[in-house]
Amino acid sequence: MVYTTALLFGHGVPVLPEEESVVEMIGRYFSQLTSPGPKATSGRRGSVESCDERENNSPVANWEAGLEHEERLLQQDVTRQMERCLTEAKASALHCQVLLLPRQMTARVGQDVVRSSADEPCGLRGASIKVYVERKDGLKSVGSILPDPSVTPTFELSVIFKADKKDGWPPLMHFFDTNKVLKLRPDYRLVKRKLYSSASPVIRDFN
Repeated sequence: MVYTTALLFGHGVPVLPEEESVVEMIGRYFSQLTSPGPKATSGRRGSVESCDERENNSPVANWEAGLEHEERLLQQDVTRQMERCLTEAKASALHCQVLLLPRQMTARVGQDVVRSSADEPCGLRGASIKVYVERKDGLKSVGSILPDPSVTPTFELSVIFKADKKDGWPPLMHFFDTNKVLKLRPDYRLVKRKLYSSASPVIRDFN
């Protein structure tokens, strides 16, 4: 929404004959502001509304907008790092040639990671993120992420992707061995643990 700054002079000031002096004009204008009545009330209401509109462009509002922008950039960076962890773990931890993910899955996980960090003092910047893939033969660590290395983590967030029980996708079986294709399910788990607290971890499952 675009706001237009109201002009202080130009609302409720009558056009005066040329013979009236500037002093009389100023005196009449200020008497309208201070005297009771509909005109004074209207002028006052307009003044308050203009002040409220200008507050939306205040340094505080710009600072809050900057924080939201920073959170979005951190979310995008975390999403890219999760994808990189999964890609680099194909040959090492996951022992597959092809890794299949549902469409927009990492972006969805990134959003839930941000929501899980909302009540923390430093938000997502104070997270230490561990990425895992759960397979039939156990939990495989595929990497870790520090959204902001300059901030000491206050909580640990484990992102657990889940492999499909079939460990593959039939259309690709003709090109790769069964154990060379790994497909992830759309559901996943987030485990949040505060690093400096005796509180129990919070486990949330997403479908």
